[in-house]
Amino acid sequence: MAGSSHGHTPAAWTGVIIAFIGFTVAGAFMVLAEPAGFWGGMVIVVLGGVVGWIMRKMGLGQPKSNHPVHEVAGEREPARVEG
Repeated sequence: MAGSSHGHTPAAWTGVIIAFIGFTVAGAFMVLAEPAGFWGGMVIVVLGGVVGWIMRKMGLGQPKSNHPVHEVAGEREPARVEG
């Protein structure tokens, strides 16, 4: 969305970076045919989500009141149809 800062917070960046590392680890071990390493990478992916959630609860995420979906549009004049 243009003009939105959705996701540009320390909580979002940290969670995504940890999840990306987990996907990379899981992918590498999938190619190496090592199931234990693959599942270890998947645990890291889940850990990224948990860390992001905890950081958001600590106040490092975007507050719900600033989310574009929760904004209410003001009164506007109806569009005119010409034709």
